[in-house]
Amino acid sequence: MAVYVVMEPPARGEKPDVSFIRDGFSWLGFLVSPLWLLWHRLWIEAALAFVAMALLSMLAEGLSLGLAGPLLSLLISLYVGLEGQALRIAALRRRGWHEWGVVEANRLDDADTRYVLEAEAQADEQAPVPRIVPDAAHARPTHMGIALGLNHTPGRP
Repeated sequence: MAVYVVMEPPARGEKPDVSFIRDGFSWLGFLVSPLWLLWHRLWIEAALAFVAMALLSMLAEGLSLGLAGPLLSLLISLYVGLEGQALRIAALRRRGWHEWGVVEANRLDDADTRYVLEAEAQADEQAPVPRIVPDAAHARPTHMGIALGLNHTPGRP
C-alpha cells in the first residue's frame, strides 16, 4: 500500500481543493529531474538541479575524469528521485498550505475516499468546550502576609 500526504490549501471553503502527494521514490524525478521539478512548479529547485548537473559535468570534463561526470550528475538525479516528493511538500508549505494528515491506500482514488470519510468523521465530532481559567490576579489575596527570605510583600517597597 502507498502512503499519501494530504495537503490542504490555506483558505478552506466548503469543498477544499486538497493535494495528495504519494510518499516514496519518484521514477520520473530520477529519470528526468529538471523536467519533473518544472512540471511540479518547483522553479528554484529545478534551476538549482540544472545548474548543479551542468557544473558537475563541466568539472568532470575540465579535470578529464571521463565517466565520473555523468555519475556525478546521476547523484543529483538520485536525490531528486528520493526527495522529490518532500520538496513538493515543502514548496506547498511555503505557499501557506498545511498538512492535514497521512492516508494509506492502494490508489489515488482510494486515498481520496478515505480522506473524505475521515474528514467528515472529524467534522462530526464536537469541539471540546474551552475551559475558563480565572485571572491569576483575582485568585490571590490582596495581602500575602509575612514572608521570610527574599520574597516581595505587596504594598511595601
